[in-house]
Amino acid sequence: MIDLEVPKKLIPIVNQARGFAEEVMRPISRKYDLAEHEYPRELDLVSAVIDGMTDSGVGQGAGAAGATRTKGESTDPGEGTHEGELAGVGAGRRAKRGNQVRNGANLSSVLSIMETCRGDVGLTLSIPRQGLGNAAIAAVANDEQKARYGKRWAAMAITEPDTGSDSGAIRTTAVKDGDHYVLNGEKIFVTAGERAELVVVWATLDRTLGKQAIKSFVVERSNPGLKLVRLEHKLGIRASDTAAFHLDNCRVPAEDLLGDPEIRIEGGFGGAMATFDNTRPLVAAMAVGLTRACLDTTTELLADVGVTVDWDRTALTQGAAAARLAQLEAEYEAAYLLTMRAAWMADNGRPNSMEASMAKAKAGRTCVNVALACVELAGATGYSESELLEKWARDSKILDIFEGTQQIQLLVVARRLLELGSAQLK
Repeated sequence: MIDLEVPKKLIPIVNQARGFAEEVMRPISRKYDLAEHEYPRELDLVSAVIDGMTDSGVGQGAGAAGATRTKGESTDPGEGTHEGELAGVGAGRRAKRGNQVRNGANLSSVLSIMETCRGDVGLTLSIPRQGLGNAAIAAVANDEQKARYGKRWAAMAITEPDTGSDSGAIRTTAVKDGDHYVLNGEKIFVTAGERAELVVVWATLDRTLGKQAIKSFVVERSNPGLKLVRLEHKLGIRASDTAAFHLDNCRVPAEDLLGDPEIRIEGGFGGAMATFDNTRPLVAAMAVGLTRACLDTTTELLADVGVTVDWDRTALTQGAAAARLAQLEAEYEAAYLLTMRAAWMADNGRPNSMEASMAKAKAGRTCVNVALACVELAGATGYSESELLEKWARDSKILDIFEGTQQIQLLVVARRLLELGSAQLK
């Protein structure tokens, strides 16, 4: 049974991440929000510390790259198929042996990201070698690939101009040519796309076969066939660069295809889709961390004017502001616990695809609602740049969108609960 307290062995990592958030990230948060696309050099120190903790074994899972997966059976039907797109891959699921309960890299990553996002979400996404592409590599790469790419920064390119939520409709093609694949297509909304050393590109080996033919490829950022089209100007997370690419006869060595190179009609999408079971709890953790930042700041601002929550009294017997704050705290707790559960299940060999989507759906929506409510509760102060609340309200929306929108998460959960595939429930 999951213990809802932070494991003692992970407390040092949590404290370290909290220190980074408060002493490094929070002070420069406004600076890089205003200086969009400027690289935050201060994060090189953070990255070096995470690398050192990981190499020493003290901080396994101190960042996104720590959330790992190992091969094994899956009993969970994957997103989009009733047969099980996650066949052969588990979110660290084989970690459970007998009755032993593990608190491992997935839970550690989630806890550390919650803390850094109390400082700044965009800066968290900008930490070198801790990108979503790194989590994708951890999800499906073989040991040799992990050894080659383990210390490099990887972005992830899934979305296309005509393909948003339906990852199975990807049109970027990969054609085998000798010992290489040739990739052609377009990718947009690639987080850390300009700064990363590698880009994990999703492409199809055969458009006529649908999602079963989709594979992910590790592409060197310096590859001449991977052409940067533009950097996006965004509502929030401005410290993080978001790129658009054109792949023009981009040649990629065959050994840089992640997972099984064969097209398998049953469960063939699993290698690619396993990425989401890795990254959705991480994005949920980002939302939980930002939600906590909003609540902490608003609680302090309200306390300064004499408004506090009396936890021994019902909400109906308190003022409107205090009652609203108590309600927001309850929403936060629900999102926090769902996120912890998804990560804990991954560490303990339990299929977590549905729980990962539940956590992402709840945390993303909660973050948006809480951020906007906190701006309202803080009045003019919440709307001005004197506090970070207005920035956090802008940052929050992306956490309800990327790694699968709110609507997609609810659809995934419905398919799991009803045991239906994408052809049966759209």
